[in-house]
Amino acid sequence: MSKAATLSITSKWPEVTVVSQTPQLIALFTIIRDVNTKRGDFVFYSDRIIRILVEEGLNHLPVKDIEVPTPTDVTYDGLQFEGKICGVSIMRAGEAMEQGLRDCCRSVRIGKILIQRDEETAEPKLFYEKLPADIKDRYVLLLDPMLATGGSAITAVEVLISKGVPAERILFLNLISTPEGIETFVKACPGVKIITGFIDKCLNEKKFVSPGLGDFGDRYYCI
Repeated sequence: MSKAATLSITSKWPEVTVVSQTPQLIALFTIIRDVNTKRGDFVFYSDRIIRILVEEGLNHLPVKDIEVPTPTDVTYDGLQFEGKICGVSIMRAGEAMEQGLRDCCRSVRIGKILIQRDEETAEPKLFYEKLPADIKDRYVLLLDPMLATGGSAITAVEVLISKGVPAERILFLNLISTPEGIETFVKACPGVKIITGFIDKCLNEKKFVSPGLGDFGDRYYCI
């Protein structure tokens, strides 16, 4: 999507943050979008993008002032995260983002939610969830590589809110999103922030992200 179109979306939906579109990031996306990219390279470069996303997400968490002593007997006025965090991955593709979070946040708690499409209704359906017992007291980084229609992500947010997590404490991290998915998600989940790596052009007639990168889970996990 063009810079102007992206700016239009982020201006309309201030809940959405698009990671800075540096030449490095575009080069990484170019590699993982390429149908000819081998699985090993797909995993390696996807992990690099995920790390960038996680670091951007952490920038949106509240901090407080803290003073610490240094080895030179001089105090330093710094910052400290204000609350506890955890990650929640939407299985299975979202699990690919867990290590990127662990690389940035030592010993971080990780929860999981399994959502699949009901074959009869074609609607997303919750099949499984395992979350930290104190999740309502944490800031939650919700992890899923693609925001297409928004159905699974909305269901996941509903699960988190049902567990007592305030919408304002949820950050949804994804590599690629669509304008349609963003609009649907923001309307259904007011207060939740989206941190995305790129906003693609659209959903095609089959409801696939276009230009997209194919099925992220299949390309990441399948040899």
